[in-house]
Parts: sequence; C-alpha cells; structure tokens
Amino acid sequence: MRRDIFQAIADPTRRAIIALIAMQAMTPNAIADNFNTTRQSVSKHLRILTECELIKQEQQGREIYYSLEIEKMKEVDEWLNQFRKIWEIRYNQLDNLLLTIKKQKK
Repeated sequence: MRRDIFQAIADPTRRAIIALIAMQAMTPNAIADNFNTTRQSVSKHLRILTECELIKQEQQGREIYYSLEIEKMKEVDEWLNQFRKIWEIRYNQLDNLLLTIKKQKK
C-alpha cells in the first residue's frame, strides 16, 4: 500500500523521526531512545514512513539503518513553495511599513 506523503508527515512523532534522521542514518533502537513510547510504536511509524518512501532502510551487518530520502521531501517543498511566496510578500510589506514608521519618527 502506497501512503500519501502528507498523511505520513501529519503525525508529530513521524515529523520528529524525520528531523532525527535528516542529518545521519540511525538504527530503530537509537531512534526509539528519543521518544517516550514503545519500540513497537516507533517501528510502526518507521514502517509508515518507509511505505510512503520518505525514508529508506539499509542493512549494515546486523543492524538496519534508516535514513531520509531527501528527493521525496521535494514533494513537500514544492507544495510549501506556493505559501512561501505569499509569506515573502507579506514580510516585505511589513519591512516597508516598519521603515516608513521609523523614518516618520526622525
């Protein structure tokens, strides 16, 4: 079953897992050590993230390491980009307003 990427990142625990493994690959036990939940619960989150191809697993000896599929995050970035443009326009408007107010006070 292929899951929707946005459905997967809707859960705060899964977003925290993504943030954890963004910089380096981690084993399931190392990931689970960062949460106050069972190892089984973390495994369920890892399975969902793997099914939507946001993370990948790699066997290294006896250990499995999970790492982020950065290319898949582009789908999220492309969706957010439309809002980023709106925010940038609004921040620029705010900067201009603050500059105008600052000039008026002089």
